[in-house]
Amino acid sequence: MMEVTLRWFGFVVGAVLVLGTSLSVFRTLVVPRRVNSVIGNAVEHGVRLAAVWVTLTLPHKVAGDGRQRSARARFERADHVLAVTGPLSLLMLLSVWQLAFILGYALVLWPLTQGTFAGALRESGSSFLTLGIAATDTPAATVADFFAAATGLVNVALLIGYLPTLYGAFNRREKLVTTLEARAGAPAWGPEILARQVLVGLLDTLPDLYDDWEEWAADLSETHANYPILIRFRSPSPYRSWIVGLIAVLDSAALYLAFCPEQAPRQARLVLRQGFSALRDIAVAIRLPIVDDPRPEDPVTLTYDEFLEGAQRMAAVGFPMERTPEEAWPHFRGWRVNYDPIAVEIADLIDAAPAPWSGRRQQFPEPIAPRRPVDRHPDDPEGTNSARFSSSFQTASDAHERAEAERNGQQAAEGAARNDRRRGQSPTSTTSATQDTGADET
Repeated sequence: MMEVTLRWFGFVVGAVLVLGTSLSVFRTLVVPRRVNSVIGNAVEHGVRLAAVWVTLTLPHKVAGDGRQRSARARFERADHVLAVTGPLSLLMLLSVWQLAFILGYALVLWPLTQGTFAGALRESGSSFLTLGIAATDTPAATVADFFAAATGLVNVALLIGYLPTLYGAFNRREKLVTTLEARAGAPAWGPEILARQVLVGLLDTLPDLYDDWEEWAADLSETHANYPILIRFRSPSPYRSWIVGLIAVLDSAALYLAFCPEQAPRQARLVLRQGFSALRDIAVAIRLPIVDDPRPEDPVTLTYDEFLEGAQRMAAVGFPMERTPEEAWPHFRGWRVNYDPIAVEIADLIDAAPAPWSGRRQQFPEPIAPRRPVDRHPDDPEGTNSARFSSSFQTASDAHERAEAERNGQQAAEGAARNDRRRGQSPTSTTSATQDTGADET
């Protein structure tokens, strides 16, 4: 009696497992929008955690002649691991579906075949994979076999249609991301786009670039919101990334509008609108928090000092500016606030290349400057001008870090002085204001 009860309990569990897996397949492959799938989410998070664990075991310091080279070497090593997370998540999801169906139908067949569970499992696999090597000649078991075989055929048919759609969307995405490298460097950076167009005399081609990226962002919204697993599919090159490229294009459009409101093409506004709309659609699909109507004064992850670095890069090549950096900053921040929180969160979530202005990565805190080709010509065969521009980002970044360290040290000294005054002691150090006036605050 106990065995019979256990068998029929297994029947109920198997039926629930088959139904739940069918819903997961239906929601993932058939419904043309993002619908939550427990199985899909569990597989994706499991692969993600495994990849993070592997990358954390990599050396944090890599031999090299400089901080940038060390950061590049470590990121490249980690990218080899992270590159498989997207395809591996997909493969694991398909495998989990297959195993769940076979196990579910085995539990359904267990009380119907009156044999062992191993025999039911063999019959389930034979029916699901349409092998026909095992069957039970009873009406109830035959019906279950037919359902298992139909489920297997439908599952395979859906996968045949799903995979080309998935990789077709991936190829369309990567085509424009790859062409951006010539305009923005690798990894891409917004000010670099504007600076390079000035250097080669192609500033008037930016409207066409923004038109292309507006269409690209619309396609991204449709594909990546419906098939979120594409978010984790990385570019073939470590320093190319769809999210970093989108941030760079949106930043360049925002910079153009902030510095040159009269000269900026109308396409800059359109690509900005479509870009942050696409990011919001993706954020909703993967359940990231969003602000529906951000205000221009809301905080952004980009600091004013970092903004000045970009402005200096543009000014160094003669980019025409109608506003000073101080005047342009509020306008740029007003544009950036629309996409900054979402874009930075996604970039950190997928461990994209740590490009300037793309936010801080938990695993890769050191930003990597875009690579710039050496501009050799008869008047400058060694490419000294391009070398000077290539080192400008690192120099500015080092100066910014030194300034941050000085501010932190000054704040610590002020805190120690306040603590000393509370204890009635003379301060261990004085603030810069005290040093300038010579006043004694004790």
